[in-house]
Formats: sequence, C-alpha cells, structure tokens
Amino acid sequence: MVVKKKTAKVEAVVLDEEKLSKLIASLSVEGRGEDEVQKLAQTLQSCLELTDPVQQIQLVKKAGAQLEVLIVDQPDGPLLGACLHTLALVYTSLQPKNPLRRAVASALGSVPARLMKCTVDSLSSCLNDLVSDSPSDQFPHNVDTVAACLDGFPIGEKCINKLLPEVLQFLYTGLRTFLHQNSDLTGRHVAQAQLMHACLSAVKTSMLVVQRSQDTISASLQSEKERSQLEEKLSCLLDCYIHILTDEEFIQSVQSTAGMAVVLLIRSVMGSGDEVASVVYSLLRGSAEGLDLAPPWLKQRCEGFLTSGRPPGVSLYLCHGALAMLSWKGALPGPQWEQLLLLIPHTLLELDVSVKESSTAMVVSRVLTLWSSAAVDYLQSGTKPCPVSLHSLRGGSELQQRLLEHIYSHWEHPLDGVRHQTRSLFKNLLVLHQLTALSTTDCRQDPSAEPRTDPYITALTQSLLGLEWHMRGKYGSLGCLVELYGAGYILDTQPQLPCSLLDLMGDQTLAPYASDLLERLFVSHKVQLSELATEDWMHQWHVTWVTPLLQVLCTAQLHQTTYILDYFLPKLLRCSPSSLSHMVQALQDMSPCSSGPSGSRGAMGALMTLLRAARAQGVVPSTEEGLWGGLVPLSLLKQALVHKHDQVRMDALGLVCESHRSTETLSSQEIELIHYFLPPNLNSQSPGVRQQTVSLFKKLLCRVKDSAQFLQKKIGQEKNEEQKNKDQETLSCYKEFVRWMCVTLLEVLLPGASFSKCIMSLHLLCLIGQLFTFSTDPGPFALGEVVTSDHAQHVLYCIASNFQEVKQLASTLSRQLPPSTLGLQAPERMAEVLQAALDLSSSTKPFDSVTAAHLLNLLLHEPALIQTLGLCAQGQAPDFQPPPSPPPEAGHALVLEINTFAVIRYLLHCLQSEVIRAESSLLQAAASFPLYGRAHCITAVLQQLNTEDLKEAGQWCALVSELIAVCYRTSDVVAPVVQSSSPEGLIPMDTDSEASAGLQKILQEIQPRDTNDFFTNARELEPEQTEEQTKSNPSIDTGGEGYRVTAQMVLVCCWRSMKEVSMLLGQLCQSLPLDFTDQDGQRRSGLITEEQVEGVGLYFRQQLLQSRHRGAFELAYVGFVRLTDMLCRSGSQWLQRLPSRWLSEVLEEVKSSDPSSKLCATRRSAGIPFYIQALLSSEPKSSSCSLLKMTMRELIALATPSPDRDTERSTVPQVHALNILRALYRDTRLGENIIPFVSEGMQAAVLGFTSAAWAVRNSSTLLFSTLITRIFGVKKGKDEHSKKNRMTGREFFTRFPALYPFLLTQLEEAAATVESDSGQVKLHPSLFLLLLVLSRLYPSPMDGSSSPLGLAPFTPFIIRCGRSAVYRTREMAARALVPFVLVTQVPSTVCDLLQELPLEPGPKIQHNHIHGTLLQVLFLLRSFQSDSHRPLPSANGIGSGLRQRIWIASRQNRCLVTRGAFLDVLVSLCGPNISLLEDGEVRELRGEVLSLLLASELLVSSPSAAAHVPGTTQYLLSLSRVALSAGVENPELWDPQLAPQILQHLLSSPCYEVRALVLDTVLKMLQRGDSQRSAEWQEQTVLSHLTGLALHETHPHCLAKVLEVLCALGSSGPVLWRDGDRRLSREEVLRRLLSLAQTSAHSVELHCAALTLLSQLVAQLVTPAPQDASAASCFSEWASLVCSCCSEDQPAEVKMMVSEVLVKCTAPVLTSPHLPLGLAATVSLWRSLVTLLQDEDQEVRDAAADFICFVPAALLSSDVSTSSVCPPLALDSAVGILCRLLKLWGAVPEGVLALTEWLLGSEEVKQEEDEAGDESSVDDEDFLFEKGDLNLWAEPVQWVLLLHRHLRSLVQTLAHPLDPESPGLDPSRVSALSDQARAQSRSAQKALASLPALPQFICPMEHARLALKRDRAELALEVLHKLNSLL
Repeated sequence: MVVKKKTAKVEAVVLDEEKLSKLIASLSVEGRGEDEVQKLAQTLQSCLELTDPVQQIQLVKKAGAQLEVLIVDQPDGPLLGACLHTLALVYTSLQPKNPLRRAVASALGSVPARLMKCTVDSLSSCLNDLVSDSPSDQFPHNVDTVAACLDGFPIGEKCINKLLPEVLQFLYTGLRTFLHQNSDLTGRHVAQAQLMHACLSAVKTSMLVVQRSQDTISASLQSEKERSQLEEKLSCLLDCYIHILTDEEFIQSVQSTAGMAVVLLIRSVMGSGDEVASVVYSLLRGSAEGLDLAPPWLKQRCEGFLTSGRPPGVSLYLCHGALAMLSWKGALPGPQWEQLLLLIPHTLLELDVSVKESSTAMVVSRVLTLWSSAAVDYLQSGTKPCPVSLHSLRGGSELQQRLLEHIYSHWEHPLDGVRHQTRSLFKNLLVLHQLTALSTTDCRQDPSAEPRTDPYITALTQSLLGLEWHMRGKYGSLGCLVELYGAGYILDTQPQLPCSLLDLMGDQTLAPYASDLLERLFVSHKVQLSELATEDWMHQWHVTWVTPLLQVLCTAQLHQTTYILDYFLPKLLRCSPSSLSHMVQALQDMSPCSSGPSGSRGAMGALMTLLRAARAQGVVPSTEEGLWGGLVPLSLLKQALVHKHDQVRMDALGLVCESHRSTETLSSQEIELIHYFLPPNLNSQSPGVRQQTVSLFKKLLCRVKDSAQFLQKKIGQEKNEEQKNKDQETLSCYKEFVRWMCVTLLEVLLPGASFSKCIMSLHLLCLIGQLFTFSTDPGPFALGEVVTSDHAQHVLYCIASNFQEVKQLASTLSRQLPPSTLGLQAPERMAEVLQAALDLSSSTKPFDSVTAAHLLNLLLHEPALIQTLGLCAQGQAPDFQPPPSPPPEAGHALVLEINTFAVIRYLLHCLQSEVIRAESSLLQAAASFPLYGRAHCITAVLQQLNTEDLKEAGQWCALVSELIAVCYRTSDVVAPVVQSSSPEGLIPMDTDSEASAGLQKILQEIQPRDTNDFFTNARELEPEQTEEQTKSNPSIDTGGEGYRVTAQMVLVCCWRSMKEVSMLLGQLCQSLPLDFTDQDGQRRSGLITEEQVEGVGLYFRQQLLQSRHRGAFELAYVGFVRLTDMLCRSGSQWLQRLPSRWLSEVLEEVKSSDPSSKLCATRRSAGIPFYIQALLSSEPKSSSCSLLKMTMRELIALATPSPDRDTERSTVPQVHALNILRALYRDTRLGENIIPFVSEGMQAAVLGFTSAAWAVRNSSTLLFSTLITRIFGVKKGKDEHSKKNRMTGREFFTRFPALYPFLLTQLEEAAATVESDSGQVKLHPSLFLLLLVLSRLYPSPMDGSSSPLGLAPFTPFIIRCGRSAVYRTREMAARALVPFVLVTQVPSTVCDLLQELPLEPGPKIQHNHIHGTLLQVLFLLRSFQSDSHRPLPSANGIGSGLRQRIWIASRQNRCLVTRGAFLDVLVSLCGPNISLLEDGEVRELRGEVLSLLLASELLVSSPSAAAHVPGTTQYLLSLSRVALSAGVENPELWDPQLAPQILQHLLSSPCYEVRALVLDTVLKMLQRGDSQRSAEWQEQTVLSHLTGLALHETHPHCLAKVLEVLCALGSSGPVLWRDGDRRLSREEVLRRLLSLAQTSAHSVELHCAALTLLSQLVAQLVTPAPQDASAASCFSEWASLVCSCCSEDQPAEVKMMVSEVLVKCTAPVLTSPHLPLGLAATVSLWRSLVTLLQDEDQEVRDAAADFICFVPAALLSSDVSTSSVCPPLALDSAVGILCRLLKLWGAVPEGVLALTEWLLGSEEVKQEEDEAGDESSVDDEDFLFEKGDLNLWAEPVQWVLLLHRHLRSLVQTLAHPLDPESPGLDPSRVSALSDQARAQSRSAQKALASLPALPQFICPMEHARLALKRDRAELALEVLHKLNSLL
C-alpha cells in the first residue's frame, strides 16, 4: 500500500503588533554606503508586511541570496544586525515543520563566514529569550524550536552549545512542570494524552541536546569553573528521567525514551570506556557494586534510584537504553561490556515470565531483537576470535535454549509486532550460532555451505518441519533457515514441502505466511539451480514449483485457490516471467474445456487465473487481433465470462478490465467481451462477486476515461490523418460503449427487479456518475440525454426498496441524474413526493420511515420546498407556520439550511402533537402513529447539514432545545414498556373490546419499579379486577374506526421509539458545535450547551441501566458512544471529566446493589455492561488506560467469591460483575489492553461455578465461554477440537502464568472428588471447565524439561479424573490427557495405563475405572497416529498387555460399554493406520480379534443378544467397526475369504445403527471410486442382499442409504434386482420405486434417494422402441412427481436432487428426438428445469445449469458452448433449446400455446391472488417485518420479457411452416386463452387504479405484483393476436 506523505502546512509569520512595528522600524533605518544591506532590509521589511506565506518564502529565499553575496569588506552596522535579528526572531516564532522556518534556516546558513559570529549571537539572543521566559502554554512550541536548531542546522547547533546551561535548565523546568501536572489530569484523557506527547518531545529533545553537545559537556566537566553548574543541570535532568521511569502513570513510549536518556546521560558524563558498562551493569542488577567509578553526584543519584523499590519495567527500559545508546560495533572496550551483553538477555527473560500487558511483551520482544542485533554486530565486526565468555551464544547452550523457548512461546502472539520480532530474533540466533561456530572451529569457510554437518541445525530443522502447519511461527522460522542455508537444504530434507504449502493456501489465516515461505523457497531454489548451470535446471524448477501449482489450480475447490491468486501467483510470475508460456501451454494441453472435479475451476479457470495475474504484473501484452495476448482464443474467453463458477468469471473479467497502464486503449474485442458479460452477470447473489465486479468495472471505466483523455490530447497533436481518424473512431466507440452500458443498467431497474440486480446496477451507475457525468450539457461523455424520464422514475422508486443499501444508492444516483428527468421541480410532482414522504414517516412499518427519510433528503435541495411544505401542512397541521422561503439569489448551502430547518420544524411539530396523544393512549399510537418514524426522519435530515456554519444560529438553538425536550417526553411515554421486567410478553394477543380495556389497565399499572427480588422471594401477581371494574374502564376512542393492537406492535413502537430518541440525541451531541468556555476563559459559541450535554448523558444512563428490552438498550448504547466520543474530544474540562465520574458512580451502584435494586440482574445485566463499555472505550488507547485498570480491578474483586462476604447480599453485585466482565472481554475496541486481566477473569469464572446461586453459575458460564474465545480465538472450523483453536501448553502458561498454580490447585481438588468406588456420582462444579481448558492445550515437539511451567504435574490428576462416574467427565479427561503426554512418552504411558486394567474378571472391578482408562488409551493412540514426530514401533509391552486383558472384549465381561471401548482400542491398533506395535505383534493381535469377532453377537445369534441393556448399541457399533475393517475396508489385512460372510451378517443385523454404519461405509468407498470393491459387491450374493434390503428395510435412514448404494452401483450399468430367489423385472422395480418415492415425502433423505434411483432406472428404460402402457404410465407419474418437487416450498435438498435428476435426464429424455414421455410430460419437465434455474438457492441454480453440458451441440446457439454456464445464460438457452426442439419434434403449434400459457402465468397469478386474499383477511399490522416473497433472486418481469422474445420468434415460424401438412393451431384453445388474457388485463388495471397516489412508495410490492399481472396479460394478448391472424 502506498502511503501518501502528509504535506506540511505553510503558515505566515505571526507577531504581536508591538514587536512587528519595532522590527519594521529597525529595518527602515537608512545607512550610508550600505546598498546591499539596504536592499536586504527592504526585502525583509516587505516580507514582514505580507500575509501570504508563499510570498514570504520567496522573499526569505531572496534575502538568503542577498546575504550570500554581501561583499567581504562590507562594514557591520546596525541595519545588518537588525536584518539578522529579524531572521532569528522569525525563525523562533514559527511553528515546527513550517516550510517558512526551513527557508529562514537556509537563509541564516548562507551568511558569509565573517558574519557567522554575529548571526550566532542574534539567534542565541532570541533563543535565550525563548528559554528564559517561557510560559507553560508555549513550552511545547519552544521545545520544538530547540529540537529544530539541532536538525541539520549548524548555526542552531552552535547556539545550543553556547546556551547549554540555559537550555538544560529550560528542559528541566518543563519536565518538572509536566510531572506535577500529570497527577492533576485524572479523567481528562485527551489532555493527559497531549501532556504525554509533550513530555515525550521534551525528553527526546533533551537527549538530542546532550548528544549534540558532547564536546561542550566534556569540556565543561573538565573545567573547575563550569563543572558544578553543569553537574547540577544534568543531575536535575537525571532526576526527571528517574521519576518518569518509576512512575507507572506514564505511557511506555515516554518511559522507554527516559530509559535511553538515562544511559545517554551516563555515557556523556563518563565516556565510552569500561566504566560506563560497569555503571549500567550495576543499574540493571539493582546493586551499587559497580558505581564507585562514577562521579559522586552521579553515584548518589543512581544509589537513590536503586533503593527506591523500582517497578520491574525499569530494567526493561534500561536494557533498551543500553542497547540503543551504547556502541556495540567493533571491539568492545573491556570485559565489563561482555558481561553487560550477557546480562541483558537474562534480565529480559526474567521479565518475560511476569509480563501481562501485550504492549510490554512487544517492548520485551523488540529489545531482545535489538540485543541479538548488537551481539551480531559485535561478532561480525570483531577481528579477534570470539571471547570464551560469549561461547554461550552458540546453539545448544543454555542461553540459546531459553531464547528459543521465548520464541516458541511468542511466535503465535496476537500482536503482529511480537511475531515479527520473534522471527527477527530467531534469525539473529542462527547468525550468532554461525559466527560462534566459525570462531570456535577456526574455520575459514562459511558454515552455511553444508548445514547437514551441523547437528544443531539439522535437529532444529527436523523439529520445525515436524510442527503442525497451523502454527504461524513455523513459517517465519523456516524462512530464516532458507535465507541462511538455501532452499536446496530444506527441499532435500522434505521434498513434498511445495505441495504441502500449496495445500495450505486455502486457509485465509495461513495463506500470507505460506506464500511468504514459498516465495523465499522458489527464489532461493532458482538461484541455487542457476548456479549449478545444468542444461535442464529450468525444467527442474518448473517441475518443483509450477507443476504442483497448476495441479492445485485445476483440481482444488475455488475457495481453496482464491489466495493463491492473491498471494502466491504474482510472486511466482515476478520471479520468473518467462514461465508464463510454459504454464499456458501446460494448461492448454489439459484441454481448457474440461471442467475438472466438482467444485473446481478446471483447466479453463486455471488459465484465466493465470492470465489475470500475469496481466496485472505486466507480463501479458495487450490484445492482439483474434488472440488474447497471443495466447488464448477470444471464444475461450467468452466461455469463461459466462462460466458457472463465480471465480472463473471474475478472473476472466479481471483479465479484460485490469491493465498495467490506465491509459491503455480499450480494443473492440474487449468492448465486445463486456457486452457479452454484463447482462447475464448483473444478478449475482454473492456479495463478494458483486464487490469484485464493481471494483473491476471501476478499473475499466477509469481506463476508458484516462485513455480517452490521452487520445483527445493525442488527436490535437497528431499530424497523420489516418491515425487521427482511427483515434477519433476509438473515441466514438468509447462514447457508444458508455451509453450502452448506462441504458443497459437503467433498463433493468424495473419494478420487481431482484435485490442483487438492483444493487449491482445502482453501484455501476453511481460509478459512471462519479467518473463521467449525467449532465445534459454538450460533451463527449455527457450522458444526460440517454436518461429518459421513465429511467429516472425507476431509479427514484428504488428508494422504496426494503434494503437499506439499495435505498442509499438510489438516493445518491437520483441526485446525479438530470433534474428534468426526475420532475421534482414541478409543483405537483414535488407535492406528491413530499406528501408520500410525510405519510411514510408515520407508517406502522419500520422500513417505511427509512424511505421517508431518503425522500426528504432528496427534496431538501429544492428551493421551492417550503412553499410545498406549507401546502401539505394545511391539511394535516393547520397551526404550523412554515419559515420564509430562501431568497432567489440564495446559494445552495443557504437553501439547504433553510429547508432543513423547515422540515425539522414541521416534523417536530407533528411529533409533539403525536406524543401528547400517545400520553393518553399508547395503544392508539402504536396502531396509528408510532413515534419512531418522525424521530428517524429528523435524525436523517440533520445528518445532511453542516452545522459548523449556520446563518440562523439563534433559531437553531431554540430548535435544539425543543428537540431535546420532545426526546425526553417521548422516552417517558415508552419507558414503562421497555423497562418492564418482561417487555416482550407485556400485552396478550387479544383484540376484542374487553381485552382492549384490559390492555389499557396493564399499561396504566406498569411502572419502572421492577426489582431483583427474584433472588430471594417469589413475585406474586396482584389480584385481578372484577368484571364490573373492567367494564367501567373507559374505552379507547378510535375516531370511529376500529383497529387491532398486538403485543408485537406495541413493543415495536416502544423500543424503536427509544432507539430513535437515542440516535437523535447522540447525533445532536456529536454533530452540533458546543457552547462552552475554554481554558483561557474565552466563550465559544455553539448550538448545544454543556448542561444539555450532561442532561443527555444522564438520560442515557437511565435508559441503559433500567431498560430491559435488548433492542432499546443496544441502540441507546450506540447513541451513548457518540456522546462519550464527543465528551473526550470537547474543549470543556468539565465535560472531559464526566466519563470518569459516571464510571465511578455506576461501579459504586453495582457494588451496593441488592435484590431490591432497580438495576436489572437478568438479561445478562441488560444495559449495564453497555454503559460501562461506552465509558471505557472513550479512553484513548495510547493513554495509560487508568480507567480500564481501575474498573477491571474492582469488577474482578466483585466477581471473585470471598468467604468473608455476605452471600445473599453479594449475589447481585457478583452477577453484575460477571456480566460486565464478559462484555468487556468481548469488546474488540479494548484490544490487547484487556489481556492482562484474562487470568483473573478465568479464575473468577471457574470459582463462580462453586456458587449456590444459579444466576452466578449461569453468568460464570457465559464469562467462561467468552474467555475461551478470547484466549484461543474464534472457532476456525467445524472440528471443535481442531488445533487451529488450540495452543501449546508453553504458550498458554507463558501468556497467563497466574493460571498455572490456579488450574493445578483446582484440578487437584476436583480430582479428589471423582472416585466412584461408592457408586455415588460426585461431580465437582468446576471439573468440566478445567478439563475443557486443559483439552485445548497440546504439547509442542519444542517443549523441553527445563520449562518452569511444565505440564507434568497435571498428568496424574487428569488420569485420576478418568475414574469419574460421569461418562462425559471421563471423555473430557481422556481428551485433556493427550496434550500433557509427549509423543515419545505415549508408548510408555499407554503401557502404564494398561497395567491398571484387571487381568481377569472379579467382583470388585470398577467399570468406570476401566472405561476411563480405555478412553485415555484410545485418545493417546489416535494422537500418536496423527503425529508426524512419532517414534518407530518397538517392543514396548503393549501387545502382551492387551492380549492378557483380552477378556474385557469377550463375553466374560458383562459391561458392554467397556467391551466396546476395548474393541475401539483394538481397531485402532489393528487397522491400517500407524501402530505402536511391531508387524508380528499386529498380526498376532488381529488373529485374536478375529476370533472374538466370529464368536460375537454380531455373527452368532444368541438369545441374550436380543436383550437391550445400557451400552448395547455402543458395543455393537464398536464391534461393527472391527467387522468393517475385516470385511469391507481392509479384508486383505485380515482374512479375505471371510469378507463376504461378514458383510452379509452386517447387512442382516437387527440393529439399524449397525446397518446404517455399514451402508454409510460402503457408500463412501463407492464414492471414492474403489473399483475393486465395486466389482466385488456387484456379485450376485452381495447384490441380492442389497436389493432384498431395499425391498424390505423399514428404517427410513437405512433404506435411504441402501438406495444410494444401489444408485452408485447402478451408475456403471443396470442392477439385477432379486427378492430372495425371485428375480424382479425392471417394470416391477420401477413400480415399487415409484410407489416408494410417492409415499416418502415425510423423509427428505429417503425421498431424494428413492427419486434419484427411480430416475436412474427411467433413464435406462427410455428407448426409441415403443413402451407398453404400464411403463408409459409409470413414466408419466415419474414426470409428475419430478415436477412436484420443484416448487419454492420444497426443501433445498429435494430441489438439488431434482436438478441433478433433470441434468442426467437431459440427453435421454429432455432432448430426445423421439419424445419418449410424450410432448406434455416433456414440456412440463422443461418447465420444471426453468423453475429450478430461477430458484432462490444458488447451489440449486448452478446444479440445474449443468444441463447444458449434455445438450447436443446442434441445438445450441453459436455463442454458447457445451461447458458449464451461469444460470441466467442457462435460462435463456433453455427456452431457446426448447423452441428448437419443438421445431424438431414438429410440435410448434402445441408448443406455442403451451409457452403462451407460461407467459400468461395462470398458475402463478392464481397463487398470488390466493396469497393476497389470505393476507387481506389478516390485519396488515400483524406482519410488521414482512418483506415479501422468499425468492429474492428470481425476476418475474425479466422472465416474462425473455419468454416473450423467444415466443415471438417461434410464432414467426408458424407463418412459414416447413411441413405444410403438419397439424395447425387449435382455434378453441387460442380463443380461450385470449378471453383469459383480456380478463386478467382488466382485473389488473382495475386493481391498479384503486391503489393510493404514488403506490410505488406507499405499497410497492402490491403495485409490482399488479403491474406484472398486467404486463403478462398484455404480452400474451400480443402473441395471441398474431396467432389469431394465422388462423
């Protein structure tokens, strides 16, 4: 990303009048014989008199030139002194980084040498005045001036040296002032941040002064006269530095700089000898031993520093200072430096264990990297051998091991900076190992030449490669090895590394790391191969890197290759551009038309991806005639542009649109391709595809604009007429292309257009409006003339869409279109739109108010709005007096202000009257005039106004006061509902008059007095009123009209009103200028006062602390966040302190809350967490976060149970604290600042489970879940236990060290309670949480035994938890044990666990113990088999231990659960996976297991087998897994002869779970393409069992599975069906399957399986030969069944299945020239296909679109190929193919009538009318959130137009029939259809006429439905009229 450099602001010289007049007067003195000086004085005088800074710069430069040419013998006079004084004074008065200051410095630097002293004196005098008498508010500016003098300004540097004591005193005074001010700024975060910045600047400047004045300091310290004064100044500065270092209120950047300043000052005083290292060494160690060599004053200060009990961070900053301020290059001055060099890492590593804050961890990592760089610098620049004391830097040493542990603990750190630093540290450690190894071996060759001989590097490489790939630190470390040792070494170690890394590119989180490592590898590999200079080195490189890439691009899923395009492919092409031709040739050899595996992009998609990346890199040239870049045919590119897969289309479009130069001319071929692409690709449901499309079109349009400008300029300069005409023709093509694009996009915005098409078209139109213009003025790209009035009205009506984004874009585009096309300037039209907006603003449908807001914002720009508003107000608010209209000459800003004021005034007037009515009847308000619409419109209108420059401020102030008052009043009306303890269930759903009175009584009775007494007492309802009392209640006056009120309506009215009030108040506070008095006592006028702002804050406090409804308090939170942001940034000190005060108050209220408190302790404490979140998030991240730290300390203290606390009174505060903590841990804005409190939060959550109160345990559960996500990250996959969401034990306990002793203690307590010997269940409350946390940890091969946070102490307690009587606990214990056992210890641990199992059955056996132990063994075995670092199998005693306890898996063991678990262990060892046993042991064990299997209940029936006891199913499934391994999956490992027998017994099992498992396994093997197994199962015995099972199976799931298996077997040929010994005919099977499919709709799975198999059989039976009546009847029923499965209400699985069925039946049925099913059935199937092509589900559409791949090429149009195409093009092609088939079948007359019925849409119209009738019978308000049809993709209007286009061309063939004797049209059908169409047209016209004015806004969906009905009828009548003319 290119970051634009910020341009410095040029400001003129600003001096007070007195000083300015004196300067001008001094320059006006006339001298004699001083002509050059006089000219200089005149120049400077002119400069001072000017106010333009640019002109001042020019004059200063002129003055500099005049100074430079002063003659040598020119006498020094007062005028010359005045000139120099003027320049010096101007220099010191300017702001930093002002270009004028640099110009003055340049002028002063150009003075002749003889004037240098005079210049220095002048500038020194000004600087002395500056630093001697500096007010506090000018201190930052003066500090910057001092720093500027030392920034490349030699004269300034001389002045600083001259004034050194004064400057040091000035800096000390300023720092001391800052130190005192810091404690007074508590709560004022912005002021505190400014103070920190000023303090940092002062410390840096003081360091700069000390550095640049080194010689002066040394000379002064040698001088007896000046020493004491300088020592005093330096001592005072050192005091300030030490204060900053030890004061934790200072931010880290200031403290870190102070640490450097301390070391710099010591070095400046003591020089660079061994004494400096000794003093710094003593400071780091915290002892005074080495301070004797320091001067007395320095020693005294340092001793005080050592004994003051400094914070641990001081050592960190001193280490940083020592590394940054001391020179480590070259030979070190003495041994003390070497000791210091070794002390620094030890000090940092000791700090590393106690670090909590992520920012501190960042500093530690950075300083460690700095240390390693210093060590490398020393060793690289040293001429002598490495000192013995530094041999500890070599690999394998204790220090290196500790540093590697630091790296392994932090390379997964959430901060990018920490991960980057650990990578740099790792690289430096490798370099240190190289350098020390080189020195110790005294070699002269580079050790990187042969890393294989270095055992340390070899072991390190192996361990890194053995790590899991999800560990991001692994990539950087391997990259370091590649950088130092070359790619050849890594590839020799692991040849499959390129393929492994490419497989990882599908993961978004890993792709950047994998691509970076890949780039390092292939770049290094290419360099190494080229150095070998073999003939085929490039081929070898291609085989290694290019071939795997192409394979992945062709075969992998699209989402897996997205990041290859983004990250990897461009890097590869940059490395080797010449490889492009090789890749293209390889892909073309693969046949680009092949689609590849399902879901992949295939060779064509890979080719598009490749070419797109290549063109973006500038590798592919521009389009040549007929070929794209000379590489690909345009016809192939056309196929890609309409490909089914989104990414293939995007890559092809990117190839067309993206260009290396924005001025590259757009060719005619590219324009043709865009014409082909745009229409079928506008309706994309994928937001990502829409975003990519808009982005690529933006590039294309920018290219059109830039190249058009280039061509216009070229035409003006071109002399060749032929070339000029050619360029002119290109410009004409551009103009036509942009016009075509506009018209195409505008014409699709018809009523009923889909959301996706609207959003895409509006986006592109707005893009065109931005880059070009819709103006009607003449111009090459003025597009106003192509926009018709209908186009503009359709854009305007899009504002009524239910989608906010469409509204926003339509509103934006409407303002760009020519005003004449919108017609809003016409009074009648404006009145209609304004009236519609005002009506919608009081609608009961929430989204109507959003439409109203957009319409009002559109009208605000019209000058005549106020007149129209006055006319509209006469009917609704006669007492409203609109303000005067803006004058005719008023500018746009004034018109907008006056109109905005008028509209807000009117809306406020309406809202005030409605609030008064709502106060008397909230029910009436909810039903007729909900309040939220008006408030929303006021907020939206106010957002359009620039409130900083309003002309009528007084009127606005009054309006703001009224707005705030009406907001409070509105809130008071609705507050009783949203603050009720149960707002959702407030009102019963009764609508009769008696219930209405009851509703009124409820509203009157409810007050915000709910308490939390449910913790102690049950709530009792008040006794009901008597019937007489109820009847006596007054009825609601409805004005003579009855209305119905539901609970939903009242609730929506209330919470949305509360929401809009909050948003309006937040908008007022955020956008309006504040009226306050600043720090200088000056009054800043504004529109909102401090008191009003505080009142709004108190209002938000009340709402957030008392509201119960989530919608209310969540949106109040949004408004409150706006307020808190404004408070912190306001200039009012009083307002800045409010967040701190409010936070303290609410925490005190939480602490003192009890069951009678008004604070809501249910609903996760409702708005209280939001309130505290908003207050804390207002604290700047760069500050010390004092509020966050204080809040977290108090909340954790409240959340943690305490034995000395009153349990009953502390329950409510504890619940609040837990809920608030959960919200804070979830808040991403707090970032890493919350991490230091994770350990305490986890302890509070775990301990909360021990509470007796359910509410505390519930809140603890939620907090625990949040912390798990915060620690381990958001779930990154379906696997709950995936290592992507886990962490090594080392990293976890390093980041959260406090959890180590806590978890260990808690686990020990929990493990003591799990003994199940007594048979009683004892479950420790926290055990599950502990095991859940521990199960998310895993060992790293890098873990050693030296870590102080070892995992070994946990192991015995986890093993003990496996004895629990709770099954889930045993399972969790087994899962948690795995991470704590190193892979090398798995065999011994498994052996030890097996030894705990009994050798024989006995009465005292505890099966819980056995089961827990077996689960632990099983989980360990699975972990071992998946670990790449597992040791080789060896004799370990496991085999003998299992055989000795084989009785557990036999019938001697009556516990089926333990039998099943033992069998699972045996399967794990005897299967094909890597085993712990040697081959001989495995074979022996398989024999015993096979004997068990043959004698088991699965293969031998016995009376006891039928008894269903607990664990039976689980045992049988375990037994089945053994049988499947022996008989289905791997029979060759067991006994192949027994395989058929075992499979038959499994299929005959009475347990349906067993049958389902077997069938599922068989199906998976068939789907994998196991041809050997498929051939075996095609044998008669197995096949007859399967067909018999299909005929007699009763369980739906098993029946579905067996049908799927038969379908898979039947894909290669017909299946022979048998029922026992009887063979079934195909017709009989067809009838049975048809019956099953018709009666299985209750089970989607079974229904799909039956219909799929039935369709397969139908496709096989359909032949050209005539069918008998029975088969024909079955075919007809099958077709009807298929058609019935395509309706919108069918499940997606069913529609997917039907799509696949129709695709497979395309060739044998749909396109068969013999019409095997007859015309009617075939046409109905085509109708089903086009229905599926318009389905809502994209997967269904894509599946149905595949039919085109099976259509004969002769039936396709010339621009469509037989490859996969997108659904819109497939839909168009389907109708065209059907028309051609009708001609082929000779059935054009019947087909025309059938398609006319489709066009008329009789079924759809009838269904819509039925639905409309149903809706009209129910009150419309019952469906407040109804958004219309479910199908948001289908576009009936476009479908009707498409169908009419094809039908019209088909009708023309009837006029000229090919066969005159073919049957003609049926006149009666034509007449009937004509009558039906006319009736439908009249009905639609009548209904449209009855709609209200502007129905497109008021009732858009009803209008669109009726308009479609009318259009269908009119188009059908047009077709029927032509048919009548042919009769």
